Amino acid sequence: MRAFMVEKYGDQAGMRDAEQPDPQVGADDVLVKIHAAGVNPLDFKIRNGDFKAFLPYRLPLVLGNDLAGTVVQAGPSVTRFAVGDEVYARPDKDRIGTFAELIAVHQDDLAPKPATLTMAEAASLPLVALTAWQALVERAHVQPGQKVLIHAGAGGLGSIAVQLAKALGAHVATTVSTAKIDLAEDLGADIVVDYRTQDFEEVLDGYDVVLDSLGGENLAKSLRVLKPGGMAISVAGPPDPAFARELGLNPVFRLATTALSFKTRRDAKRRGVTYSFLFMKAGGDQLRELTPLIDAGKVRPVVDRVFPFDETLQAMEYVEKGRAKAGKVVVSMT
Repeated sequence: MRAFMVEKYGDQAGMRDAEQPDPQVGADDVLVKIHAAGVNPLDFKIRNGDFKAFLPYRLPLVLGNDLAGTVVQAGPSVTRFAVGDEVYARPDKDRIGTFAELIAVHQDDLAPKPATLTMAEAASLPLVALTAWQALVERAHVQPGQKVLIHAGAGGLGSIAVQLAKALGAHVATTVSTAKIDLAEDLGADIVVDYRTQDFEEVLDGYDVVLDSLGGENLAKSLRVLKPGGMAISVAGPPDPAFARELGLNPVFRLATTALSFKTRRDAKRRGVTYSFLFMKAGGDQLRELTPLIDAGKVRPVVDRVFPFDETLQAMEYVEKGRAKAGKVVVSMT
């Protein structure tokens, strides 16, 4: 099969288009012919080696973390899928590789593709939709009437999280640039803060939950808009000890996460709020729970641009340099 490989950590020069053996299919695996793959910031962070301390991949590595496609083979223990089924998934972190013609995915990580979506639209969703679900439903337990702040509400994660929070009955605020205010309102945000002209900390107060995808000073300010008992969840802030325990990392890395997140956790504690770092997990069952919301139009994909498979490296560069205007970028194999 054809695939885009990372041969050495670093910039785009460490990647190439190569022929690889077809994946081996285990007893619980489903072999998927990939029709489209989403492009995420996670892809170039893995390529750059940013996560090699706790994601020690063996190089060369096929990159890619989102897919939509068709089942072409099912292992002998597979009960959920059959040849010909249309599926979508974020493969497990240890089995990534969606910038390829084929991938073997454990059946528990797959879900039937939403009937209302194209392959490209479906491929844009798994990683960001699972991240939003795990933050807002699994970790924050968002309830109707609660106040939720979603940063970067026109981005890949933010555009889905705004819609999910609204579907959960929350009052939703978001931050976007001036050009994206209309989109944020169309996605359902009740309050839209133009970060180019407004400081969200001066506009917002008393929030139950903040989902932060920017880190740094943005996270520090987010703690200050929470009400006592509130929770800030970040996918870009410092990893915390709970994350290290969840991944079963060694004592040295656990100590490092304790140090890295000390100031943020201390500031949160002083304000009577909670800080939590989130590194999303694969989950076919959670995608199944999201599908009715998608097919009902309550959560819809936002796709900025679709690149042909030949231009996978250009698609990554497009995302890395911040050229996407809104939502996700997708690579199409067809």
